[in-house]
Amino acid sequence: MVDMALGTTPSTAAGIIHDFTTSGDSLTSRSDLARFLRQHHLVGDDPVAITHAEFDEAIALRDGMRACLLRAQGGAADTDAIAQGQRVLDGLRMTARMEPAEDGTDDPSAVLCPAVVSELRRGLARIAAAWAAITATGETVELSH
Repeated sequence: MVDMALGTTPSTAAGIIHDFTTSGDSLTSRSDLARFLRQHHLVGDDPVAITHAEFDEAIALRDGMRACLLRAQGGAADTDAIAQGQRVLDGLRMTARMEPAEDGTDDPSAVLCPAVVSELRRGLARIAAAWAAITATGETVELSH
């Protein structure tokens, strides 16, 4: 994915947010969510236990982020979706790292990391960190899907 307006390759964080917010029909079940999280290296390779309530939270987060991006692109504001997404973000525990580049990458979202034990919550917290990175830098994510 290349930002055609700027001619640049988006950050890792922007790529995660783009893929998450445009997942639509490809993210319709708990197994789809586990697959998405593994494919994007947001969780380990072990099976990820996801309850129905946790799946609903993930979809609320996705829909809230998508609503924010659509609003930023001139679309109508879905305040309910944004509020529900915010509630999910409020429930994710995060911590900041003194030295974020432990894995050798320069991903700015690595400064925020999950402070939770559930693999699913870790994955969602990593999506939240990517959201924080694009929001802090002002990087745009186009929703062409």
